[in-house]
Amino acid sequence: MRSRHLLLAAVSAGALLQLPAFAAAQAQEAGASANEVEELVVTGTRTPGRTRLDTIAPVDVIGGQALARQGSGAELAQALSNLTPAIDFPRPAITDGTDHVRPATLRGLAPDQTLVLINGMRGHIGALVNINGSIGRGSTAFDLNSIPTVAVERVEVLRDGASAQYGADAIAGVINLRLREARSGGGATYNYGIYNTDVDTARGDRKAHDGLTQSVSAWQGLPLGKDGFLTVMGEYVNRHPTNRSDYVNLASAPDYGRPVVLGRYGDPKLESSAIYLNAGLPVSETWSLYGYGGYQHRDSESAATARTYNNSNNVPAVYPGGFLPIIATEIDDYNIAGGIKGELGGFATDLGVSYGKNKLEYTIKNTINSTYGAASPRTFKAGGLDYDQFLVNLNMSKGFDLGLIEPTNLGFGLEYREEGFSVHQGEPASYTKGPLTGAPVSQGFGGFRPSNVVDKTRHNVSAYLDLEGKLTERLSFDAAARYEDYSDFGSKVTGKLAARFDVDDALALRAAISSGVKAPALQQQYFSYTATNNVATPTGSILVESGTFTVDSPIAVALGAKPLKAEESMNYSAGIVFHTGPFELTIDAYQIDIDDRIVLSENLPNPSTPAATAAVITGLLQNYGVSAARFFLNGVETRTRGVDIVGRYKLETETAGRYDFTVAANFNGTDVRKTPSLPTITNVSQPPFLFDRGNVLTYEEGTPNQKFVFNTDWSLGDFGVTAKATYYDSVLVPNNNPTLDYETGHRTIVDLEGRYKLGPAGLALGVNNLFDQYPRETPALINSPSGSIGFPSYSPFGFNGRFLYARVSYNW
Repeated sequence: MRSRHLLLAAVSAGALLQLPAFAAAQAQEAGASANEVEELVVTGTRTPGRTRLDTIAPVDVIGGQALARQGSGAELAQALSNLTPAIDFPRPAITDGTDHVRPATLRGLAPDQTLVLINGMRGHIGALVNINGSIGRGSTAFDLNSIPTVAVERVEVLRDGASAQYGADAIAGVINLRLREARSGGGATYNYGIYNTDVDTARGDRKAHDGLTQSVSAWQGLPLGKDGFLTVMGEYVNRHPTNRSDYVNLASAPDYGRPVVLGRYGDPKLESSAIYLNAGLPVSETWSLYGYGGYQHRDSESAATARTYNNSNNVPAVYPGGFLPIIATEIDDYNIAGGIKGELGGFATDLGVSYGKNKLEYTIKNTINSTYGAASPRTFKAGGLDYDQFLVNLNMSKGFDLGLIEPTNLGFGLEYREEGFSVHQGEPASYTKGPLTGAPVSQGFGGFRPSNVVDKTRHNVSAYLDLEGKLTERLSFDAAARYEDYSDFGSKVTGKLAARFDVDDALALRAAISSGVKAPALQQQYFSYTATNNVATPTGSILVESGTFTVDSPIAVALGAKPLKAEESMNYSAGIVFHTGPFELTIDAYQIDIDDRIVLSENLPNPSTPAATAAVITGLLQNYGVSAARFFLNGVETRTRGVDIVGRYKLETETAGRYDFTVAANFNGTDVRKTPSLPTITNVSQPPFLFDRGNVLTYEEGTPNQKFVFNTDWSLGDFGVTAKATYYDSVLVPNNNPTLDYETGHRTIVDLEGRYKLGPAGLALGVNNLFDQYPRETPALINSPSGSIGFPSYSPFGFNGRFLYARVSYNW
């Protein structure tokens, strides 16, 4: 299968060489000047003056205007996924906190294997660890949607391993968010959109008009001193929820008497506000101060699995028709950074300090703790999570004459980083047992217990060296090495070698080899929790009380847990760059081998656990109040192979306007080469129960093996049109029982937008998913009796249907 994908990539590359009407995924906005292809980049290189077509490693450059034209409201992650085929942004639902902090993936790897920078400085990850059945299960990553789109001037995506250059976590690559810089001018934008769609589920169909989204954003450039700038950016978003649940299974709930949608499955209700500042101030001819800061507050509400009236944990006197637990979160995200840069002893010097914090608080509404009966509260404060990061780094670089064709750039630096993670408990009624039988938690999301409370910190120190230059007029090279020492698990060294050979002015060849590392997150080491999970079985879904235990807990050790160690990777890549006149094309093949991947184990026992083993595990769990347990562990080895193809062609006409044709493709496949070794629990022969079939196939087939983006921008005077088609390969929704597998299906999503400028004002009308495409519905057999899960959350384009929108803007 993987060979077929690579063959398709080669065929596509040949077609692109013959069809210059195709172009780059990082679509520069219509109306851009021709010299924009020479835009300078700062990601992936420390040599001044590099353009995105001159870099040794592949770098996508995505303009802020292109991000704003995606019609997807305020979600930066969705806009990046629309424009860069190597990035995917599924939209999971009924996955607890992951509904509110949705992770993005690069090249099909885990969300926390991509490093995100803000203005070139490491950003902080979120407090949340993804523990339920979503893509990225077990990971904890940067929340791209914590940065408002209006604050972003451009995004640089380095599609290559870069741990040696930028530090741990950059296994898949680096996303560098460059904030808007302006000392004058400004603008404001109002977005309005709503879903207008036909919902066809396994148990019935209906029409939906929901997800009403309104946002207001504005920015203003202000002078700071004679030559400095202060840019102020703000955004407010209000989004109503969407619901793509199926109907209740009337055969198991006859008292409803008619088809009814009891669940809520889709985008959460959201209200958010954010403000960001970015500033720079020269203080001499060679030195300047810089800084940025931002704050976002999000109130979000999603639903848990609906409880039918006859659910064993319902209290009919309170909810005679069943109930829908609501998981509400308050998320606060802070960023502040500052520094000074200039020339010191001939070295370009940058000394910076940053602090970031992410805080998530849970409130559970419309729920009940059935062990208290009718006396139970209906709303519970369930506790929350905090994560913060303090960073100091020093970067220096200078060109040295080593007798080569031109000076060789030497870069080196030091970094100190301190991280903290804490969990605080919920109110007692959210997790304690009352006098009656039932589940002793607030249904939908039980509160954090005293045993879950932690407050942990760690620090690490790193140093790097980076050499970049030319051996000959046509042969460029880059060599980097980095040493990192963590206070909790030791030290690691990573390295990178890369080269580029310019065959002539139009064609260049490039290649790289690098090692990478990802440290175990504090959340993966110290997070523990008891949750209710929806588990598919051949006779339908069941709710299971599952405990997530720290790796040093007695129950986890008895089940095979060991202290976590760092993931390690080897990246190999090779590609070509071709550009002549208005046509450009890049093709990059890659292989990423990762050892000791940190994963979340299966729920133990589960339906595929042998009876003898299950009996032993159940006996171990009796004292912990759960029917299943899981924990983090190393031991998964994977190999990811793929090809990125991006190209672009511009056509300028005298009477028919300007055309910007773009195309991009990503072919990607992952093979799981090893799963964790098994502890000796019984003498019977054991299946790979720590990381079973369902999780293996999620790695291998849970993200698209193929994704294509075709885009055309047209402009003539004050008019403009963008038409885009995105093809998504089918992905598998696997289960440990193969009879329960199903696929999302192959789909092509068409987006269309028309624009008109009237002086400083602008109006845009558009539609996302013009033909109202959905993934295949969740089979009725494996859906819960309440019908909560209407469509697969693994769908790479979501499951909301057609979205209509309008945008009004004014610039000054």
